[in-house]
Amino acid sequence: MKTWRVAVIALSFLLLSGCLVTFKDPLPAPEAAPKALLGQWSSKNAWGEPLKLTISRAGQHRYKAVSYPTAKPSQRDEYLFSVSRHGSRWYLSAPLPAKFGGHYVLAGFEIDDKHELVVYNLDLEQIHQAIGQQALHGSPVETVEGAGVLVDSPMNQVFAYLDNPANADVFVEAARYQRAGQ
Repeated sequence: MKTWRVAVIALSFLLLSGCLVTFKDPLPAPEAAPKALLGQWSSKNAWGEPLKLTISRAGQHRYKAVSYPTAKPSQRDEYLFSVSRHGSRWYLSAPLPAKFGGHYVLAGFEIDDKHELVVYNLDLEQIHQAIGQQALHGSPVETVEGAGVLVDSPMNQVFAYLDNPANADVFVEAARYQRAGQ
């Protein structure tokens, strides 16, 4: 499973269920990730198999997620991503390979009160509705994983939509990780 599929994808980091929301542009003005994000994490995939996730620095305001099943450490997937805080939320953005439509994936994440890493995907149907209501602009895309949508709205418009409390249900928990060894 790809890191962005496991941890939403780039963190996640990108835990996809076959439907994908992509963005034409990456996060504007990437910034330093919270220190608590870096390190070793563990979880289980949809089949109950243990997974490991390591998040490390890969340059200034760039990070690398390495994900692999515990039983098969040679099956490592690596993804580069950047993070940015907007409003009360942290976001990550990772470039996607062409077979997944190219462009960028955007996900939310938090370190909760239990010190777990929780990664959130955007709900495809909610984004389709936002496009239908002209709150966002975008178009359908097909990938090897199935139907998706490419949002081509400027990121300030995207964040205005995401920050609106009326749209809080657009975020769906995709993955939950605990500190490795805990």
